[in-house]
Amino acid sequence: MIHQATFLFISGTEITFILFIVIMVFGADKIPEIARGLGKGMKTLKNATNDLKHEITKTAEDQGIDTDVTKNITQEINKVKDDLEQFTGSVKRKL
Repeated sequence: MIHQATFLFISGTEITFILFIVIMVFGADKIPEIARGLGKGMKTLKNATNDLKHEITKTAEDQGIDTDVTKNITQEINKVKDDLEQFTGSVKRKL
């Protein structure tokens, strides 16, 4: 059985078709410029998100709210994910 890589439920053929349409609409010389703009926008969004998280955490600590609860929950979720990956890995090998 051959597994194709998918990104957001889009196959390689569909990505190729989308890239072809983008090249036809914008032209090959504009694509690096568009990609650079998207990269800067994503970086700005990531920085804004991190700043917002930092401010929320700082405000919660100033108000005396225990922020370690979320860390404990995250650790437990990661443990469950690891256990699930180990289980599914052994199931995949048996198939």
